[in-house]
Amino acid sequence: MSGLVGAIVAGGAATRFGGAPKGLHCVGGARIVDRVAAALRQTTSDLMVVSNASDATEWLPGVPVHADVRAERGSLIGIHTALTYANGDVLVVAWDMPFVTPALLQMIRDRPRDDALAVFPEGPSGPEPFCALYTRACRPIIEATIDSGDLRLSHLIARLPTRHVIPIDEIARLGNPATLLFNVNSPDDIARAEAIDASL
Repeated sequence: MSGLVGAIVAGGAATRFGGAPKGLHCVGGARIVDRVAAALRQTTSDLMVVSNASDATEWLPGVPVHADVRAERGSLIGIHTALTYANGDVLVVAWDMPFVTPALLQMIRDRPRDDALAVFPEGPSGPEPFCALYTRACRPIIEATIDSGDLRLSHLIARLPTRHVIPIDEIARLGNPATLLFNVNSPDDIARAEAIDASL
């Protein structure tokens, strides 16, 4: 693949959904995964899906699907898998983020990185690791982090020797950061997402 790769990461068992795949739920009449893919297609040169689901190849016909490279379980494994198969820089977005926009992804993509290994938008809870750009140089650091047994994404951000965080006030120029970086974790969140979508 050439250029920046967009990676849609569909991980976890969605236990709060009773095991139902979160990204296949609809918000505003469109599946969340389709909304994410549409935003990434306007921002990146290639797309991939990272998932271990047996039916993942049916979600976005024509988009390659890659299962986790490592046997460990955790969100960090999906980012590692994306970097492994992209063989370059990746713009990672979780498949349960219905309000990610091309403008937000373009801001992340075009941010001057200098020597930063990754670019994160800042949301209400801090840097968002699942709507972020990771350079290929992150891969050995991520592998070392996984080897250490610490799969917490917040700790990965702290371990990166150089990173760039786009301040929340800059994100707010594009819209409400809490909306742009909203992710669906429960059935109640689907109802909240529908209400947000209706208000946009």
